[in-house]
Amino acid sequence: MINFTRFLVVGAMSLVVTAGAGSGAGDADAGTARAVEQSVPASVVPQGPGGVADLVPAPWIAEDPADSLYRLARNALNRGNYKVAIDHFRELRERYPDSGYAADAHYWEAFALTKLGSRESLEKAGQLIELQAERYPDARTRRDALALRARIRADLARMGDARSMEYVSETAAALAREQAEVRAVREHQAQEECDDDGDERMVALMALMQMQSDRAMPILKKVLERRDEGSVCLRRRAMFIVSQKHSPETTRILLQAVRTDPDPEVQEQAVFWLSQVREPEAIAALDSLLQHATNPELQEKAVFALSQQHGEAASRALRSHLERASTPEELRENIVFWLGQRGGEENAQYLRDFYGRTDKVEVKEKILFSLSQTHREENTEWIMSIALDENEPAEMRKHALFWAVQSGHADIDQLLSLYDGMADREVKEHLIFVYSQRSDSAVTDKLLDIARNETDRELRQKAIFWLGQSGDPRVADLLMEIINQ
Repeated sequence: MINFTRFLVVGAMSLVVTAGAGSGAGDADAGTARAVEQSVPASVVPQGPGGVADLVPAPWIAEDPADSLYRLARNALNRGNYKVAIDHFRELRERYPDSGYAADAHYWEAFALTKLGSRESLEKAGQLIELQAERYPDARTRRDALALRARIRADLARMGDARSMEYVSETAAALAREQAEVRAVREHQAQEECDDDGDERMVALMALMQMQSDRAMPILKKVLERRDEGSVCLRRRAMFIVSQKHSPETTRILLQAVRTDPDPEVQEQAVFWLSQVREPEAIAALDSLLQHATNPELQEKAVFALSQQHGEAASRALRSHLERASTPEELRENIVFWLGQRGGEENAQYLRDFYGRTDKVEVKEKILFSLSQTHREENTEWIMSIALDENEPAEMRKHALFWAVQSGHADIDQLLSLYDGMADREVKEHLIFVYSQRSDSAVTDKLLDIARNETDRELRQKAIFWLGQSGDPRVADLLMEIINQ
C-alpha cells in the first residue's frame, strides 16, 4: 500500500507547484504532483466562499471542563478569527491536557496557524502536529493532521525552506516508485483472479514478456482481437504486456483497445497506459479518444491522461476540446481544472480569454478557482478585475472576491477601496465578510468605519457582528458607544 503521508505530501505540493512549467526532471515531479492533486482531503483545501465554516465539529462533551473553551475556539475559527482561535485552542490544551477535546485542539490550533501564512506560524503548526502524534496517536483528527503536515511542508518548501524542499523531493520520488509497485501488484492480482489454476494459456502469454517486441506484438494483437467469452482474462493480461513493450505499435494497439474492446477493464487499462507513453502519437491518440468516445468515464480518464503528458501539444489538445460545442459541461469543467494545474502563461491567458467567451456559469466559476490556485499575481489581478466589473452578476463577483483573497496575492488597499465605490449592496455585504477573514489593522479600521458611518442599517449590523469576533481593543469602545446611544 502507498504510504499515506507520502501520498499527501505530493498531493499538497500540487497546490503550490506550477505544474508542467519546467522540463526534464522537474516535469516528472510536477506530473507526479498533478496526478495526486485530487487526493488532498477537503479539510485542508478551501472549498468555497463559506470559508472553513463547517469544518470544526460541534461540541460533543457537555460535561467536559474544557467544553466552554472549545466552543469559543470553534466559533472563532469558524468565523475566520484565526488569532483568537489559536489563543483559545492553546489555552485548552495547556490547561486541560486530559480533556476529551485536547487531542483535536492540537490539530485545530495548527490549522488556524497555517491560515496566518507566515513562515514562523507554519513552523509552529508543524511542531503542534508532531506533538499531537507523540501525545495523542489515536486522535480523531490524526489522519487530517497528516494531510495538514503535508500541506505545511509544501508551503515551507515554496518559501525556500531547505529541509522541506528536500523532504518533498524525496517523497515525490518515493511515491512514484511505490505507485509503480502498487500498479504491478494490482496487475498481478488481476492476473491471478483470471488464472484458472495455472491455465497454460496464461503461462504462454506471460512468456511473451521475455520475447522481442517484433515477435511478441503480432501474437498479442491477435489475442486482443478475440471476442469469445473465454478470452476476457487473456485480453486483460495481453493489455498489460503490450504496455510494457516499447514498440512503434504500442500506441495504436492501446487506442484500438479503448475504441473496440467490450470489456471496461481492458479499456481503462489502455487509457491509463496511454498516459504513460511519452510520444507524440500518444497525445494524438488521446485527443482522438476525446473526440470520439461516448463513455463519459473514458473521456474523463482521457482528460486526466492528457494532463499528465508533457509539452505544449497536450495543452493544445485540451484547449481544442474545451472549444468544441459537443463537449459535455462537466467535462469542460475538468479540462479547465487540469489546464490550470498544468500552469504556464499560455494556459492562463487562454483561460482568461475563454472566460469571456463562455456563458456557462459553472465553467466561469471553475476558471476563477483554477487560476486562483496558480498563485500568480497577474492571475489574481485578473480575478480582481472580475470582482470590480459591474457588468458581472453579483454571485460571480462574490466568487471572484473570495478566490482573489484565497490566492494570497490580493492587494489589501485595493480590497479596502472597493467598498466605498461599490453600488451593488449584495457585493458590499460579501466584502464585509471578506474583510472579517483578515486580521490586518487596516481591515479593522475599515469595519469600524462601516459600523459607524454606513447608512444601510443591515450592513452596519453585519460589520458590528464581525467586529465582535475581533480582539482589537477599539472594538469594545465602539460597542460601548453604540450601547450608550
